[in-house]
Amino acid sequence: MTYARFSLLDRREFLTKMGAAGAVATIALNETGSLFATAPAASPISLPPLPYAQNALAPVITENTISFHYGKHHQAYVNNTIKMIAGTELEKAGLEEIVKRTAGRSDQASLFNNAAQVYNHNFFWDSMKPGGGGEPRGKMADKINESFGSYQKFVEAFSSAAASQFGSGWAWLVQEGGKLKVVKTSNAETPLTTSAKPLITIDVWEHAYYLDYQNRRADYIKAFVEKLLNWDFAGKNLV
Repeated sequence: MTYARFSLLDRREFLTKMGAAGAVATIALNETGSLFATAPAASPISLPPLPYAQNALAPVITENTISFHYGKHHQAYVNNTIKMIAGTELEKAGLEEIVKRTAGRSDQASLFNNAAQVYNHNFFWDSMKPGGGGEPRGKMADKINESFGSYQKFVEAFSSAAASQFGSGWAWLVQEGGKLKVVKTSNAETPLTTSAKPLITIDVWEHAYYLDYQNRRADYIKAFVEKLLNWDFAGKNLV
């Protein structure tokens, strides 16, 4: 390993620059008393790139909304998760493992909320695509008809769940016991911690739509279903 070495007179300048840059490193003294810095261990948790450009969902969801939602809210959940797992037994754990192991634990509520929000947002971005929406085809269409009776009945169930979620939360299309159903979760709760397998989700926290739709959540939901819903992604999650 290569170390960056400093004289005693250099230490104050080094620490000042490190603080100003906002860098994260481990500072220590080696056996000779010289200061060295080691690079931080890479975390398995990160902000994944969007599957499309930030302006690709406009005008349904504008670039302005995406920049705040993805670049601020989602990034903050990632940063908080990384900070909270540092130095713990979950430091090297994957995201899904962290969510499942902290679910329902009052002593891990803060970590669960942040990690689950990372998972939910990852899923949300993939649940949309430019030019999406409309009726599914193939196996997914068969499953929708079998489980709901028709595509329109699915739309009604999904839209109702999203619109009736009081406060912040999510609406999901999930698969459980071979059938599809619609569920809703509040805050950071997620089907990942249940026996249901998530297929698609819509974020109904206000930061997901307020800059574009203000208090018109129903209009946002309608536009999501008709113009953005990614049935290809949902189909890949079918078992």
